[in-house]
Amino acid sequence: MSTNERKKGESIDALLRRFKRKVKNDGKLQELRRREYFEKPSEEKKRKAKAAAQRTKTQQQADELT
Repeated sequence: MSTNERKKGESIDALLRRFKRKVKNDGKLQELRRREYFEKPSEEKKRKAKAAAQRTKTQQQADELT
């Protein structure tokens, strides 16, 4: 669980913004959404393969530009 200590003179809004940014950067919310439902091992493999293919495609396009 992510925690933030309130700094002296910091408003609640600023504290909330820092907390949200920390949670987003940690990937905890994304992980929670992914684990909301059971994912069969075959579906997980398909998802990971698709993500790897997308990363490869993006990297190749970036390499072509340079």
